Amino acid sequence: MIRALAIAVSLAISACASTAIAEPSPDRVPADQRVPLDLRRTTLVVRDMEASLAFYRAIGLVPIYDNIIRTPRDARTDEAAERSLRLVFLRANDDYIGILGLMEYTKPEREPRPERAPDDNVLHPGDIVLVFNVENQEEVFARAVASPGVRVGDTPHVVTYPGYDGTSVIRVNFSSVYDPDGHYVELNQVLSDLPVGE
Repeated sequence: MIRALAIAVSLAISACASTAIAEPSPDRVPADQRVPLDLRRTTLVVRDMEASLAFYRAIGLVPIYDNIIRTPRDARTDEAAERSLRLVFLRANDDYIGILGLMEYTKPEREPRPERAPDDNVLHPGDIVLVFNVENQEEVFARAVASPGVRVGDTPHVVTYPGYDGTSVIRVNFSSVYDPDGHYVELNQVLSDLPVGE
């Protein structure tokens, strides 16, 4: 099981975004605290675009961009190009921030990173953690693990973490899987913030 700081940090991020499913609100940060920066997209380099798309669509993401990008830009075929890749963007509840990108190089082919060993359930430096809040975890988790190439990390179970204000506890039904490329993906359902001691 993935433990300690990695879970705590990612669950805190997940809890912070827990209202995004019900009502997206890009201006949640007060105007006087905003910074001149938006995290637009995280892009994963993948081995098999169709396998990756099958998984991310299964958990509920919606494709909004799908194109072949060639260098030079006027190359009409992969044969005429020096480099060619397929780039797909997917959204959850916002089509400007928090976009997930998937990139598959077709020319030249890129050697994949070594695959994670089947019994390796430990995060390592250089790994990433993708955290998704879901409304119906049972359904989403079932669709996720049924996707080809996906491996279960943690089955759903309730965990608690200190709230942001120091007087409450964040309760989360936590689960995780590894996508077809071995990226660690949390599929969490935030249950409630309770006062400490309840």
